[in-house]
Amino acid sequence: MKRDRARSGPYRRGLTFLRRRWRVLLRLGGWSVLEMGQTFLLGYALARALDEGFLAGRPGTGLGWLAVAGAGVVVGAYGTGRVYGAVAALVEPLRDRLVERVVARGVREADDGALSGLTQQVEIARDTFAGLVMVSRSFVFTAAGALVGLFSLAPPLLLVVLPPLAVGVALFAVTLRPLARRQEAYLVADEALAARLGAVCPGLRDITATGAEDVIGADLAVYVEAEERAARALARWSVVRVASLAVGGQFPAVLLLATAPWLLAHGVTAGALVGALAYVTQSLLPALRNLVHGLGTGGSRLAVVLRRLTGAEGQPGEAEEADGQAGKGTPAPDRPASRTVTSPGRPASRTVPAPPSPPPPALRLSGVTFAHGPHAEPVLQGLDLDLPDGGHLAVVGPSGTGKSTLTLLAAGLLRPGSGTVTVYGDPAGARAAAARRVLIPQEAYVHTGTLAENLSLLRPGPVPRRELLAAAEAVGLTPLLERLGGPEAVVDPAALSAGERQLIALTRAYLSYAPLALLDEATCHLDPEAEERAERAFAARPGGTLLVVAHRITSARRAQRVLVMDGPRTAYGGHEELLDRSPGYRELVGHWDPASQPALALGDADGVDAVAGAGLAGDGRHVVAHGPVGQVQRPRDLGDGGALGGE
Repeated sequence: MKRDRARSGPYRRGLTFLRRRWRVLLRLGGWSVLEMGQTFLLGYALARALDEGFLAGRPGTGLGWLAVAGAGVVVGAYGTGRVYGAVAALVEPLRDRLVERVVARGVREADDGALSGLTQQVEIARDTFAGLVMVSRSFVFTAAGALVGLFSLAPPLLLVVLPPLAVGVALFAVTLRPLARRQEAYLVADEALAARLGAVCPGLRDITATGAEDVIGADLAVYVEAEERAARALARWSVVRVASLAVGGQFPAVLLLATAPWLLAHGVTAGALVGALAYVTQSLLPALRNLVHGLGTGGSRLAVVLRRLTGAEGQPGEAEEADGQAGKGTPAPDRPASRTVTSPGRPASRTVPAPPSPPPPALRLSGVTFAHGPHAEPVLQGLDLDLPDGGHLAVVGPSGTGKSTLTLLAAGLLRPGSGTVTVYGDPAGARAAAARRVLIPQEAYVHTGTLAENLSLLRPGPVPRRELLAAAEAVGLTPLLERLGGPEAVVDPAALSAGERQLIALTRAYLSYAPLALLDEATCHLDPEAEERAERAFAARPGGTLLVVAHRITSARRAQRVLVMDGPRTAYGGHEELLDRSPGYRELVGHWDPASQPALALGDADGVDAVAGAGLAGDGRHVVAHGPVGQVQRPRDLGDGGALGGE
């Protein structure tokens, strides 16, 4: 019922608005009478020109009547010009009131949509309202002039034209409300799809880098299908609208021709029959077409925009009441349940708060199994894992054992075949979980723009300069920031090395509010010192929780816990503990000697790449922690079947 009241609000206010401007409406109607006279003369003068002039052998009389019709067109055009002035007097006050409401709401509520309301939605409402006034007024006075003319020529003509016209208008009137609802549903679906595309398109590079094309495609398919359903529903009702136009505007002309013998037999002259056809084809049909298309599409559009501008989607308190109804009988999610304790022999009872439940871990995998196809061998099978809030976990193992798959499951970009993945107690695919985690892939995304704009991508607004500089210092971006010319410097992604792009992506993630950071080999193009600095910065964030797909064994040594992913030899524990009981982990660590096998480009004698800059590894080969002992691997594109592509 409240929703009905909310929907009726704009209509009720609209009627009040029109009643207060009754003088403008009278002036509008007065000038429209001139158009009514033009319509009347169109058919009446033509009939008289034929019957009393050309068919009677008096061409002068016929030409005189045609001159009268021409004069009616001139007078009607003058009236139309005056009508526009009256419409402006009706429309501009509406625009002014809408602007006042939008500005007041923007100032009072800090409404983010105020700018769109002022620059676009108000103008849509203004133009649409003016169009509706014009087509509605035109139909009313045109139909009145045509019907009066038909009656003046021969009353039997009304018996042929009026019934189908009335049926067509009634059929159109019946479709107005459901058509408006379908139109609004389509607009909402279209806006939802556009918003989703706006969120996805800037991250296409990250989506490709993490192999999430199928997941994102399936997500977008839901929005596309919703818009398709709304479009189909709208199209079905549009067919009814076309039928009303055919019945009311085109069928009368067919009836006039079909009943011509009967009409001529009942005293209708040839000129009157031609005049009736002129009324139908030149006046009624165009007026009805304008009404159907203008009111059918513009009316629903105006209703949607007015509801948004006036805030009539729901009444204050409606959401709170709905929440209260939904929560009856269920403890509030942020409040611990209570228990009632009754002492023996005492009828009274007292309520004692239950001890608070422990907070959920930052990341939890319960019995997770995942395979890349229905017949593929699972890369994860029955995996259980808890990463506590504030924990630091390193994931190591040979290529193809599911390390990147694990991060994609935690990021909600993949869904397990069985089991559950939660982030701070919420399903990994939920919106609440997405706000509390950030994924930094191996292929870092940087867009053309200022450095500050790149670093602020994961924040709802601009980052204060002091906070941005502090984050750059913590992660190790300061030398690059100074070399580029500061936060306001324009970044050319093609001119940056892979390591520089990774530093920008790491600082961007560091500035986000997400407490859980997922680093999927996000430091592979950094030297060991820069990698250590970045990892320690993430681990030291307030409430910071870190999961690192380790690129070097040094990352595992820094972590509180290590997960070794190696199929049946999967193990979990501390570094020293795993050295004792995990043969796979010993193989990774055993012969790795920082003095003889530095995790820098092997051909780089001084440890600093001349192109990448200090702290950044070049594009040579480097030792990795996810291969056999002593194996060297050349950085490659994702498409060549590397670690990420192979999983």
